[in-house]
Order: sequence, then C-alpha cells, then structure tokens
Amino acid sequence: MKLSINRDALLEPLQKVLGAIEKRQTMPALAHVLMECSSDGIVLTATDLEITLVARLKHPVDEPGSIALPARKLFDICKALPENVQIKITTDGNKASLKAGRSRFSLACLPAAEFPKMEDVSRGQQFELSQSVFKKLFERTAFAMANQDVRYYLNGLMLEVGKDLIQAVATDGHRLSLYSANASTGSDSKLQAIVPRKGVMELQRLLADDEDSNAQVQLSANHIRIETDSLQFTSKLIDGKFPDYERVLPSGSDKQLVANRDALRQALTRASILSNEKYRGIRLFIDKNILKIQAHNSEQEEAEDELEVSYDHDPIEIGFNVQYLLDVLSVINGDTVEIKLKDGNSSILLNDPEDQQARYVIMPMRL
Repeated sequence: MKLSINRDALLEPLQKVLGAIEKRQTMPALAHVLMECSSDGIVLTATDLEITLVARLKHPVDEPGSIALPARKLFDICKALPENVQIKITTDGNKASLKAGRSRFSLACLPAAEFPKMEDVSRGQQFELSQSVFKKLFERTAFAMANQDVRYYLNGLMLEVGKDLIQAVATDGHRLSLYSANASTGSDSKLQAIVPRKGVMELQRLLADDEDSNAQVQLSANHIRIETDSLQFTSKLIDGKFPDYERVLPSGSDKQLVANRDALRQALTRASILSNEKYRGIRLFIDKNILKIQAHNSEQEEAEDELEVSYDHDPIEIGFNVQYLLDVLSVINGDTVEIKLKDGNSSILLNDPEDQQARYVIMPMRL
C-alpha cells in the first residue's frame, strides 16, 4: 500500500473515527484503525465491537492495499506535524512507514485480516432526517440517561419512531427528558430502539448543525446505522424493555410557575455551593410571585436566595436535587421556563415556552 496525503485531509476523518476506540481493549486489534486504500479512495474504520465508525475519503492512492494501524499513535503523529504538510505512507508486511518533511516514523501494524469484521445490519426501518434535528434530539435529552445502572436498559437513550414523529426519551429513574421532532419515517407502527450511552455521546459529537445536510437512518432489531456523506455510524442496540414514559409524565398539575431561565439558573447555582456534596439537595419555597431557594450542608452552613417569578396559587414547599434542575435549564434555550406543579410530594413538569417539543420531569426529594 502506498499513498501521499495532506496532513489535514487525513487528520479530520481520523479524528472522527477515533471516538470508537477505548483506552483499554479486550483484544489488540481494537486499538487499531483499519485503513483500506483502493481506486475509490480511502476508508478508515474503528470499532470497540459495540459501535463502529467508518470514514470515507475520496483521494487517489499510488498502490491499493489495507492494513490496521495503531490508532492513537497515528493520530498523535498527524496532530504533531505542521499544518498542510504532505504525509507519505507506505507499508511493508506488518510495518508502516510515514514520511513528512524531515520527519520519519515506523509503526508496527496488524494484518487487515485480524481486524474485526463489520456486522451486517439486516434491513429494517429506513428514513431520512436532517442532521441538525437528529443532533437536537440527543442534545436535549441525553443528560438524563443513567450511567452504569444495574437496570441496563436505562444506560442509553430510547428512540421511538412513528409515521410522522420521532421522539427521544432518557431517564435514570429520578428524572426524565423527552424531545419530539416531526419526521416522515413511513413507519406504519411505533418502533422503539435503545441506543447505548457511548453511541449517543458519539452522535452528539459527529452530527452536524447544518439543517440542509441529511442523515440516512436504518433501524433493525439489533442495530442502528446512521450515514452521512462522509461518515457511517453503526451501533448495537440495548436489548431490553424501556419504561412506559407516558405514565411518568405528571397529570393533574394545576399550578404553574414561570421564571426567567437565566435568573433561576444563577440563583440555583449560588445556592448549590452550600448544598450537601453527596445528595445536592435544595429546598424551594414558592409563594405568590416569589421563589425562595434554601440549601444547607452537614457543616451547618446555609445559603438562601430569592427571585421574583410569576405564580398565583397556594404556597408550596418542595425539595430537589439541584443538579437535576440545572441540567434542564442548561438545555432550554428560551428566555423563560414553565414549571407545572401539583403539591410538595409530586413530580414537576418543566417546559420551554419557545419550544413545546421538549418536556422534562423531575421527581421531588425528601429533605
């Protein structure tokens, strides 16, 4: 295999696929990136056996071939080289030689045959969606995913695909985030797929904000595959039954509080400084057009903050994990936030008045 390529042209696709590689691997090949060169161009593949990333680059090659290169070392070399320098890559057996200007590198490689084969994704539901919309589905909900929960089906994000609607839902058992987007999927029935946490984080990094750039989505019983012009993402799905999120959405919340989002976020941030470091509990006292926030910790330290809100109902006292409230306020873009309440012992529903497609549920905390 032999090729000459601009350092920047190689660095970008290499950086995209690198996210699939874990620092600790169960087999040597998983620390490598498969480089395949042909008359069609260059294909870079990386996998951890759960997710697989494939980047395609249209570029002429001098001699076709394929080899598995040590991914981190290759990336670090490219990153350390000057911008726009030409890199010449040649392989001889299980060795790769890189030359750039006066720099020379020799890398120990693996045969392409030792690299794990990509699993075939059986044809399932297919549809097209704007990359920016798809990205927003993940960005507005991913924070509520569980992390290493024994209820393994919570360690991911559930996509529910209907005929004209796609919804993203995440929950860790204490809070829930839901975001809906209109999409012509052609599905005659609702399909549910739980994308693992790592796949969700990678998609947020890889998807573009461009509304005019589409992604091809393919859902099968065990996999999700998303393709853009230059990248292919494939992930195994979590095999499990996601909770019935519609039952979690509060009903009978007859009281509504409207607050300035930024003012509320700042007040919560100030009060949280003296909250218990482990439980992060704060207490809200809500009365006519006034919200009082209190926090205290085991060292007998206390914080209190107060802000004006729009509220014209009976007084309520309720406790929360302050981080859960801050996480919601960080993904709401509107100037205000709506909070619907029932009493001091019931979950609350938070909405973005400027984006009714988003809904957030937080369970109260006993303090």
